Amino acid sequence: MNLTRIYTLLARPFSIQKLHSLFAVAIGFFFAFTPSLAQQQSPVLRAMKAELDRTMTKLKDKPTPPYFLSYAVTEVTSTVIAASMGSLDLDVTSKRRILDVDLRVGSYALDNTRSIRGVAFEMGRGTRGVEMPMGDDERALRSVIWSATDKAFRSAEERYGKVLTNLQVKVREEDTSSDLSHERAYVSIKQPVPIEFDTAMWRDRVRSLSAMCAGHEHILTGRVSFQADRLVKYVVNSEGTMIQSSEPIVKMFVIVKSKAVDGMSLPMYESYSAYAVDRLPSKKQMEAEVRRLLDLAQRLRTAPLLETYTGPAILSGRSAGVFFHEIFGHRVEGHRQKDVNSSQTFKPFLNKKILPSFINVIFDPTLRSLRGNDIVGAYEFDDDGMPGQRVVAVDSGIFRNFLMSRAPIENFSTSNGHGRRQAGFKTVSRQSNLIVEASQAVPYDTLVAMLRRESLKQNKEFGLLFEDIQGGFTFTGRTVPNAFNVQPLVVYKVFADGRPNELVRGVDLIGTPLTTFNNIVTAADDLGIFNGVCGAESGGVPVSASSPSLLVSTIEVQKKQKSQAKPPLLSDPSLLNIEGRP
Repeated sequence: MNLTRIYTLLARPFSIQKLHSLFAVAIGFFFAFTPSLAQQQSPVLRAMKAELDRTMTKLKDKPTPPYFLSYAVTEVTSTVIAASMGSLDLDVTSKRRILDVDLRVGSYALDNTRSIRGVAFEMGRGTRGVEMPMGDDERALRSVIWSATDKAFRSAEERYGKVLTNLQVKVREEDTSSDLSHERAYVSIKQPVPIEFDTAMWRDRVRSLSAMCAGHEHILTGRVSFQADRLVKYVVNSEGTMIQSSEPIVKMFVIVKSKAVDGMSLPMYESYSAYAVDRLPSKKQMEAEVRRLLDLAQRLRTAPLLETYTGPAILSGRSAGVFFHEIFGHRVEGHRQKDVNSSQTFKPFLNKKILPSFINVIFDPTLRSLRGNDIVGAYEFDDDGMPGQRVVAVDSGIFRNFLMSRAPIENFSTSNGHGRRQAGFKTVSRQSNLIVEASQAVPYDTLVAMLRRESLKQNKEFGLLFEDIQGGFTFTGRTVPNAFNVQPLVVYKVFADGRPNELVRGVDLIGTPLTTFNNIVTAADDLGIFNGVCGAESGGVPVSASSPSLLVSTIEVQKKQKSQAKPPLLSDPSLLNIEGRP
């Protein structure tokens, strides 16, 4: 694993100003002899590069000049078509262009972005998320960039003074790593990839699929949506990086909601994500999925409530993927290891065993599909302009690596291509495609038999099977319990004596990371994939989590929060005949 991608010139005693000059000359020479690449630059990229060069030249004589400047522009074109109970209620296409400025004064070792300890919240920090015009007038584009840069520079100067003062009045920091890693420059100019789809066909599809939910007693919501997003990203920085790339993604969502007599809301979800519309399931497959959700929603209305429970359980592949995303993935995001308020769960476990020896955990943004299914945490370059890299976080049960942006931490001085953000947010280290691998596995039926045996061993009447999952959340701070909450949709009791499984409702899967990891017993030879959007401090980013089904010797569940509102007093009018009678 390559964690030392440092530009070779940095091994020599050059000044930062001299390095800037060398990079500028190198890039200028490159473009002088590559006219085709230069011609591919959009007006947006040209405006960004021109304003960056002007800023670095004009501000170099200031008392605290910028040592690093990066511009990132994200163009988002989104089409959303949605229908409820057979009626189209949303059909819109929107376009936005958003500028983010990362201007730093000081040095790579210490700059204005350093955390100010003792300050819980800072008002008005930064100039992120500046709206830009959608046209190609370079003067207009440069004007917006210029204004945002001026604000960023003034803010950086002011905050740098506060950083220096904070260092003098606080105790020595636990992690004294630099604030920005030294990296080589990357140049990649690629034309945007279009998303082509038949708008009329998708209107008809979402309408007809949602109409399948109408006329069913106790079904309160039946909604289907189609969404096509194209993100075109531009990144330029003062080190010479220049990236123009695009990230297309299409999604389908199905939501079916019912309500139990005791007031508990019973939402059922299914989602599909792909990089092109022809990678989505067929209409026939989606119809079968809607029928499955309707059946489950009806059965859950009368399913018994599960009380608080501890004992053995199987996490299906999708459930296990979300489980690892929440309890492991967020805790190995590198920036948390430098945050004095973070629990830093796995920092003391570097090169130590944290999982069974048959488990590997990998994050790989270079993969776009797995076993024929698209996984949506893929990208060529991250939002720092660094190439996405495959990261083996756990190798044969031993913890090896953190996910890194360009914010160094102790023992990890360079990026491994996991600096990510939603437009308008600050880049931090985030997950990509999480993949749990098992070098030893058993057939799924054997896993179920092992669950029954484990239940008998623990004198339990039943174990639990978490078949499907909605999502979850986790706490990583020191001021709250360092726990997770995974929210299942479909849970079954698996009886030790072999009786048929029983559908139950009303529980969330809870626990703490290290204890739960110690309880993983066996993996199946299947694979479940969860595609979704992960929300954290740098906004929402597309991710995937893939895993085989896992047998866990002990899990804990708690009662799910429940609404106190009664079900509707009257039936759905779609159930009435033409005379208005049932």
